[in-house]
Amino acid sequence: MHYTFVPREKHAKAYGRNLRISAKHAAFLCRVIKKKPLTRVKRLLEDLAEERRNLDGKYYTKTAKEMLMLLNSCEKNADALGLDAGHLMVHASAHQGTNLRRRRRKQNFGSRMKSANVEIMLLEKVRHDAVKKEAIKKQMEKREETTEKPKEIQEMQEQTERIRDQAEKLEKQVEEIVGKDIPTGADKRKTAAKKQPVKKETIESGEK
Repeated sequence: MHYTFVPREKHAKAYGRNLRISAKHAAFLCRVIKKKPLTRVKRLLEDLAEERRNLDGKYYTKTAKEMLMLLNSCEKNADALGLDAGHLMVHASAHQGTNLRRRRRKQNFGSRMKSANVEIMLLEKVRHDAVKKEAIKKQMEKREETTEKPKEIQEMQEQTERIRDQAEKLEKQVEEIVGKDIPTGADKRKTAAKKQPVKKETIESGEK
């Protein structure tokens, strides 16, 4: 089965080959239901099949019934694929089927039979409003990410400045400690000897 095109959107499809309907009527109904929501198309085909509505003074009952059966099978395929029924749009096209001849006697022998190939696709299309909302959400998320990054960078810079200040203070303290004269062992002994009091010896002189 060769379809007219392969859509980019998620889709479900159904194909009817050599249906016993007029290719002209099928092509007309396909032009009517093309690019319309699924609910509207089903309602239209049901009304035509039950002769509650007409198009240009005709009901197209046989063609509408065949296309409605094909549309129902395509809808089941869409349900199996998990498509959203609220966003399904119909694509339909009809072509001439194979040449079939009647095998009858007398004048009707070899007369041509009606046949048409009909394809129906259900495309899942999201509305432009939803697409715009999603795009706006993505832009807002990107902006939030860009605003959060400078904050993190500022915090990192503040931490580095604090660490630098602490390092400078430690360096100053070390320089002050190193700049002072550290007393050695000999110096300690000298200072201790100076502090000790000198004993005065009294020599007693006696006369004999």
